[in-house]
Amino acid sequence: MRSQLFIVLTIPLSFFISTVFACPACEKQQPKLLQGITHGAGPDGNSDYVIIACAVIIVLFTLFYSIKWLLNPGEKSDNHIKQIILNAD
Repeated sequence: MRSQLFIVLTIPLSFFISTVFACPACEKQQPKLLQGITHGAGPDGNSDYVIIACAVIIVLFTLFYSIKWLLNPGEKSDNHIKQIILNAD
């Protein structure tokens, strides 16, 4: 239980700790939405925002189900490999 709580708390906190801010030169090149967040020239058009939004949705979907199935695998057999990993304590 303790290791599961550690995983659940570590993932969201790592997003806040690992944020890298843009330098002043890159900040001037970014659109209002991304100023101070990313480096580089930024998106060229609306299609770039659509691609980024789709990628974010896929990543969040994958992250949600990865955590969900790690914490509650749904396999009830005592000798299943998921149970071996979860009951390592």
